[in-house]
Amino acid sequence: MSLDTLPLVGGPTLPQERRLVTAIPGPRSQELLERKAAAVASGVGHTVPIQAVAAGGGVVVDADGNSLIDLGSGIAVTSVGNAHPAVVKAVQDQVAAFTHTCFMISPYDSYVSVAEALNRLTPGDHAKKSALFNSGAEAVENAVKIARKFTGRQAVVAFDHAYHGRTNLTMALTAKNMPYKSGFGPFAAEVYRAPLSYPFRDGLSGPDAAAKAISLIEKQVGAENLAAVIIEPVQGEGGFIVPADGFLNAIVDWCRDNGVVFIADEVQSGFARTGAMFASEHFGIVPDLVTTAKGIAGGLPLAAVTGRAEIMDATHTGGLGGTYGGNPVACAAALASIDAFENEGFVERAREIGELLLGRLREMQQSDPRIGDVRGHGAMIAAEFVDPATGAPDAALTSAVAKAAIAEGVIVLTCGTYGNVIRFLPPLSIGDDLLTEGLDVVAAALARS
Repeated sequence: MSLDTLPLVGGPTLPQERRLVTAIPGPRSQELLERKAAAVASGVGHTVPIQAVAAGGGVVVDADGNSLIDLGSGIAVTSVGNAHPAVVKAVQDQVAAFTHTCFMISPYDSYVSVAEALNRLTPGDHAKKSALFNSGAEAVENAVKIARKFTGRQAVVAFDHAYHGRTNLTMALTAKNMPYKSGFGPFAAEVYRAPLSYPFRDGLSGPDAAAKAISLIEKQVGAENLAAVIIEPVQGEGGFIVPADGFLNAIVDWCRDNGVVFIADEVQSGFARTGAMFASEHFGIVPDLVTTAKGIAGGLPLAAVTGRAEIMDATHTGGLGGTYGGNPVACAAALASIDAFENEGFVERAREIGELLLGRLREMQQSDPRIGDVRGHGAMIAAEFVDPATGAPDAALTSAVAKAAIAEGVIVLTCGTYGNVIRFLPPLSIGDDLLTEGLDVVAAALARS
């Protein structure tokens, strides 16, 4: 199929099929990658060697006519599906009205409406306020600023395997050295790390893992010095680690008892991704502050900090903001996306996807001991690959399976501190047939590896 005959309109109008017209990368994609090598800084990598020209439903189409099954959603961003019609219309209408005024100069309705929606949707029925930013890292950085201002303390605790961003402060919070931190220091001070509950590897109950973490925090940091504890309720880049039951609850209780702000980083796990609007709901916890981004705006850059009104209001006027924070076009996209999450069954769909993914991956695990663990919630599921004899992480196998799947037209992403996890993050708009076919391809790639 030539590019001229491709349906270049995104969204659900694209044929929902895996289609390989050329090897991946095809000639047009190869041409773009050559231009990228010449024009783009080499530090900016890519996972899938294609030139994307359209996407929607559960597929991404490249310039050579190949249609790939999307099990990555641009790292959990296009949860409502690429080019969702309501998002497209909202963006078009807003662009035609105005593209920017800077909310700190001339406020507009959509920013306030997004804040109202976040205040309503995030866990807890207490009074809340929100502030909007551009990226997950920016939201995390501002959450820490707010917590420090509110408490008058400086120290922050993050956890093993954490990923919180690429800015200087968020690199300090992030655990993984390569590729995120190596050579980029020195990092921000007063950041400490505690052990995470990792049931597959530590064998501890949630309360026991929490006691271990709290003991370290009390001895090495001191509650009287601690402004905030920040954690992903279900980790993202760290390997989709789901803490054992009771772990998060005990950490939250300790924070409450010691006047420490508990920050839930829901940048990757938020907005229906886990089969609840926010992953915190699975554990019955109510964070003081919640950071969001990724799935919030259907693919446009937007992020937020939402939390207890008294904490959010601790910062002096002018202390929060940014030129593009809460851009009106992104806010319009967010309002359309939030409406879709609430009214188009995407939370329920995430649960259905999770049942399909967990069922198939556990079936594969029974016949292949190289799959050491299968875990996650909703459409945020992972398989951890190991050496069956030792249980040691097998990054080489993980990479080989992912590359083979991509070559066969299925986009999958790896993650984990040890590089031995494949994460499944399909758009919630994907159909069962495509999802099953994508898993068939991954299973075949594993069998050949």
